[in-house]
Amino acid sequence: MEEGKSVPESHVQEIKNKGTRPGFGSKLKAHFRKWWWLHLIFFVAATLIIVLCLVYVAFPRIAQDGVNDSTLEIQSLTLSNPTSDSFHLEQTALLTNHNKYHPRLDAFNASLSVGGSADKPYAYIKIPAVHATETSTTYVNQDVQITNMDGFADYSTQLLTKDSVDLIVRGRTKLHQGRLPTTTVDYRKTVTMRGLNGLAGFNITSFSIRLLPEPDRANMIGTVYIPNPSVLTITMGNVTFNNYVDNEFIGTSSLPDLVLKPGNNTVPMRSTVNQTLVIGKVTDTYKDGMLPVDIVGNSSVYNGQHLEYFEKALQSNRQHITLNVGAALAALGGGGSTG
Repeated sequence: MEEGKSVPESHVQEIKNKGTRPGFGSKLKAHFRKWWWLHLIFFVAATLIIVLCLVYVAFPRIAQDGVNDSTLEIQSLTLSNPTSDSFHLEQTALLTNHNKYHPRLDAFNASLSVGGSADKPYAYIKIPAVHATETSTTYVNQDVQITNMDGFADYSTQLLTKDSVDLIVRGRTKLHQGRLPTTTVDYRKTVTMRGLNGLAGFNITSFSIRLLPEPDRANMIGTVYIPNPSVLTITMGNVTFNNYVDNEFIGTSSLPDLVLKPGNNTVPMRSTVNQTLVIGKVTDTYKDGMLPVDIVGNSSVYNGQHLEYFEKALQSNRQHITLNVGAALAALGGGGSTG
């Protein structure tokens, strides 16, 4: 270039353009202008994956956790019309839902077993459909077939002899929550119920002696008090007990058509005892007339059928009472009775 000559302006602009590079922002804008459709597809796909994971993975877990956190309380339970291998069940239970969701559960078949034998159900019942609001009530009213006699005998024994019994309820059902897909949940609950506590407080509150037996051979007539601290109502039929003094058998007592209801039960008693043996005990050993008697369950018969599950429970339980036989003997002359 010759000295003193100026460079044309077009050449200067060309040099400037060649030395300027586009920035990151410009490249990013250009990229999105060209590939916007690909990013849109990726965004939609990612959103869909997240939603599907929430619906089909997270929601079933949330639903199961909600079922697990709920509680079941049996408010009343009635066993009636027993046979050798079945009974009629009426049960009212309160379901408490601690979750903010209030789903609907379909009706389902549930197994019943006693604590310690969860894998050995003694019966199956149908739990009705329920809307699991904060609190909801379910009602069962059906005939139940006993599928495991030993299991039901164990349940009956625990109910009779223990202060509390664990009842295990298991099943599987469908759960519905709004427009979310229906999901399957496992229902597993252990319900702790009050038992009969070994019939603690059992007592013969009054009785009188008959020198001449009545047509059914009863020669001691009385009244028995049986407390029931549970919510159970149980039809047991004609219940008999064996009576012992110093481990020596002295006779039997019968409670006809026994139905134990919650609270205090006062029922008639008819006994057939060896009066000669009893008088001998009072004369020789228990001269104050206070006779210690051990009472052990023997049989339970309803409509002519032996209820072996109740009989095993009764035979496992032993009661000890003291009878004022001296006062009863003294009352013979006046025709009275004593407690």
